[in-house]
Amino acid sequence: MEQPIYVIGHKNPDTDSICGAISLATLKQLQGINAIPARIGHVNPETAYILNKVGVEPPIHISTAKSTLSEIEIDEAYTVNEGDTLRAGWDALIDHNAKTLYVIDEEQNYKGLVTLGDISKIQMQDLNITKELLKETSAENFRRALKGKILLEGNIPLSGEVRIADKKMMERDLQGAIMVLNDHEDSMIKSMAKGCAMILIAENFVPNDYIIEMAKQMGVTLINTPYNLMKIIQMVYRAIPVSAIMTPANKMVQFNRNEYLEDVEREMLKTRHSSYPVVQQGKLIGSVARYHLLKSAKKQFVLVDHNERKQTINDIEQGEIIEIVDHHRIGDIETDRPIVFRNMIVGSSNTIIALMYDEAGIKMPEHVAKLVSYAMISDTMNFNSPTCTPIDRMVAKRIEEEYHLNLNEMAQDLFKNTATIKGKEFDSILNNDTKEYILNGHRVAVSQVFIFDFDVVDEIKDDFVKYMAKQNKGRHNDLHLMVFTNVEGKGSRFLYTGKLSSMLSGAIQEFERLGYVSRKKQIVPGLAKELN
Repeated sequence: MEQPIYVIGHKNPDTDSICGAISLATLKQLQGINAIPARIGHVNPETAYILNKVGVEPPIHISTAKSTLSEIEIDEAYTVNEGDTLRAGWDALIDHNAKTLYVIDEEQNYKGLVTLGDISKIQMQDLNITKELLKETSAENFRRALKGKILLEGNIPLSGEVRIADKKMMERDLQGAIMVLNDHEDSMIKSMAKGCAMILIAENFVPNDYIIEMAKQMGVTLINTPYNLMKIIQMVYRAIPVSAIMTPANKMVQFNRNEYLEDVEREMLKTRHSSYPVVQQGKLIGSVARYHLLKSAKKQFVLVDHNERKQTINDIEQGEIIEIVDHHRIGDIETDRPIVFRNMIVGSSNTIIALMYDEAGIKMPEHVAKLVSYAMISDTMNFNSPTCTPIDRMVAKRIEEEYHLNLNEMAQDLFKNTATIKGKEFDSILNNDTKEYILNGHRVAVSQVFIFDFDVVDEIKDDFVKYMAKQNKGRHNDLHLMVFTNVEGKGSRFLYTGKLSSMLSGAIQEFERLGYVSRKKQIVPGLAKELN
């Protein structure tokens, strides 16, 4: 599947940012691009009202440009059950041309792993080690490993010793031994008399009734197999269950699908395994190797309504910006290669997006036309803001006529239902729509809300300034300015905190006297001028 492109607005997203992400992502989808609208903050009440009114889901929330294992292709994990034989494991590795098998239980829980090397060296192990492993091996596993048939299942515990009929057989201690015999029934009788626990019989030979009855009385297991003696001796060790030689899950590095690739890579550098399990809630979901990380692409982003590093998604250097659509000043975003950068002097990023639909020869879907209209209304204060341009009004009028909308009625309904701070927590007021700037080396944050009535500001200002000061202790802004703007463009009220407060108080009072309403065109440039 084509790598997705995330279309995102700025932190603490406003209506222009959220609607712009949806509208631009929709345009790209209509152009056959796998675009996903996303956000890097909560949806504010105004935007939530609009999305609900239009019937559109909010963009997905993402918090970082870093990629996780869930976002790259990984391999299927080849598995065996913990009770399966080494032979089954070997066959699975050969069939899949793999080097690692993951061991699971009956509930598909990840238990450990076994490698081709683990199985290959089992026959080269110290005999005492293989004896211990064979002691715990079931008759069914011997049957499966040797492709044989259980003629009789006894109950004598296995010693793990594997023996053949030779001249010294009668001198050996055969108690609990696993005998590998051909059709010599006399050897079978002697072996049972010496206390063997199991007889593996070559070439599908079936012993006579006397021997079978004797084995039954003594508790000896009889298994015949199509293999000859040499093949049985070669294959008998592959009856051992994979769980007996696996590296347990708790002793092996494993990852989950939500881990960041940089953390996965760092952990891989500490070890030298060819592949690693990816586990989620105990269940095995795949296998990852170094080459998966090497061939993985960075997340790709289209930035809407911003182009400054502090306003964009965290860890953007680990992603790739491929396009910017904005109507603000040029910020400090850097890219490794040329990109499409659409920056216009208009009152709303959605104005630009509407023009992009025209340029592409694509008609906006009705829900997009409504989102674009609401975003323009919001960002230009119903086309009364000084940031509003003739282009905004022209685009709005055309949309209004083409889609039979009444933008003034939409604006009045929007403001009536959302432009109030009564009953709201101070946190939601302060963080509803905040943008951060570096102005002549100073950290400045400007928050803005739109209201009908300035009286409510007078009611809360003393307590609100104290709250701002408390919050700013952890944010370390040199100035945090809270702007309460009349929704119809009739001026603003300002509250502020920070070490620059006394120096800038006169300028801020002048902003209020002059009726500043635009953060972008009036307030931030005014602050920048004072700080130069």
